[in-house]
Amino acid sequence: MDKKMNRTFATKGLKLCISLMAVMLVVSGCGSGGNSKSGSKNNMVSIEDRYTPDPEKPAWTLDKKEETTELTWYVNADWWNTDFGKDVVTKKIKEDLNINIKFITGDDTKLNTFFAGGKMPDLLTIFDSNSQIVQKAANWAVPLNDLAEKYDPYFNKVAAQDTLNWFQLKDGKTYGYPNYSNTQADYDSGNIPAKTAFIVRKDVYEALGKPSMGTPEEFKSVLGKIKTQFPDMIPFGFNSIGEGSGSLGDVLQDFIGVPLEDSNGGFYNRNLDEDYLAWLRTLNAVYRDGNISDDSFADDGTAFEEKVKSGKYATIFLDGTPQQGGNLQIFMSGNPGKEYIAIDGPQSTVGNQPTLNQSGITGWMISYITKDSKDPAKAIQLFTYLLSEEGQMLMNYGIEGETYKKNDQGKVELLPAIKDLQLNNADKFKKDYRMGEFMFFGHDRHKSISDDAFPESIKQMQEWGKGKLKPHFILENINPDQGTPEARALTAINTNWNTSLVSMIRSKSEAEFDSTLTSYKSFLDANSWDKIVEIRSEKMKLNKEKLGIK
Repeated sequence: MDKKMNRTFATKGLKLCISLMAVMLVVSGCGSGGNSKSGSKNNMVSIEDRYTPDPEKPAWTLDKKEETTELTWYVNADWWNTDFGKDVVTKKIKEDLNINIKFITGDDTKLNTFFAGGKMPDLLTIFDSNSQIVQKAANWAVPLNDLAEKYDPYFNKVAAQDTLNWFQLKDGKTYGYPNYSNTQADYDSGNIPAKTAFIVRKDVYEALGKPSMGTPEEFKSVLGKIKTQFPDMIPFGFNSIGEGSGSLGDVLQDFIGVPLEDSNGGFYNRNLDEDYLAWLRTLNAVYRDGNISDDSFADDGTAFEEKVKSGKYATIFLDGTPQQGGNLQIFMSGNPGKEYIAIDGPQSTVGNQPTLNQSGITGWMISYITKDSKDPAKAIQLFTYLLSEEGQMLMNYGIEGETYKKNDQGKVELLPAIKDLQLNNADKFKKDYRMGEFMFFGHDRHKSISDDAFPESIKQMQEWGKGKLKPHFILENINPDQGTPEARALTAINTNWNTSLVSMIRSKSEAEFDSTLTSYKSFLDANSWDKIVEIRSEKMKLNKEKLGIK
């Protein structure tokens, strides 16, 4: 998934918080008269003259409807490409399903108008799984279970049962389905690559004798040697911090294997884990030695990327290797023998193993079929098509023989002309082909079937990460419900933590570090932390029940 898109949506997420009160009033009003859709019958069309559903065949291959179905699809993102039927991917979708899609995009204000009594689109895609809109989907969307039973039982063959269970509401029905939803089976398959790595320039690493950097003492010592032997380089870099804690927060916690839950299976404040704090104290010592640049705390994403591209950092604690793959490749191609490689880097001081995170079961974009859908049969056919192997291959690689081939090992290879276009004319590639972009139900596992899915620059890093991933499902969607006092308190706590984290690393002394840490603990006590922990623990328990975890 594109990190740039993530950042784009994170900005839009702020708007959602502002407009949420209006949304909550609108959505909670459903079912009590007015413009409620919950009391009306779903627009379930007859397919008697079109086809007979077959659990062994996708309904789009059976449907004899001659008239082209026109569907409107609202995507709550201004950046979404609204073209349909002009590129290889969407042209094939249009032909196979005999549909035409009119995409509508907008921000949260536009989204709210649909729930204020306006006519709903046929399909709707949103991003915030914690929103009231998602939680009250039964008021405005049609259950996918019902649509599959009536129109396309093959849907149940291509949809992941764990994902359906995860999005199930209190009525036992599932209304929305996400992209990039990784289940336990996906993790177990080994087909999901790690996206986190501690990397070092190969020439620097070899010049220093390939040293270990696993303990706090080793880490501090090696960075000191880098400063002496490579004075023009920045010894240690990390993702831009921005509004979050970058790679030095929960990403570092995962890297050293901080537990996901307490001994009773409840919520554990990983920020106060002694193992993690030992490494924060180490980073503070490194900072006081002059081996972490003050610029690293102020750099935005662009500034960080420029330094990666130019090889300015000797070592980097990097989250999002695929998103930096292009920049790493630029440095690798221009500097043979100096490329960045992954090494073990910081390790737990108490013997924990890494528990690296990847995309979870909640996924990213969540798509629904609304109660106003003109042809819900065709809509569920589209869901089935995009979730199927045929749809996944199309969205990722295009059409066999036209854009890709399979080699003797069964791996997918883009045809030379297509590969060249992807590398050297990205704008034309995007406009004419759109592979890797039209990803409503995209999935990480399909990247594993092609060596062209990732640049050479990160393949060694992904190899290093094998066996180090651990699902964080139990921690997904556990925050207090939006609009509650606890949710507001948590927002303040998160802001305080980000500030405290930076202040601790940049402390001028150990005493200043301890003072900042004490202030953070006091802030927790003053902002309903015990209640937040209680809510999170209860939601973790529900998550385990959904997933059958004992």
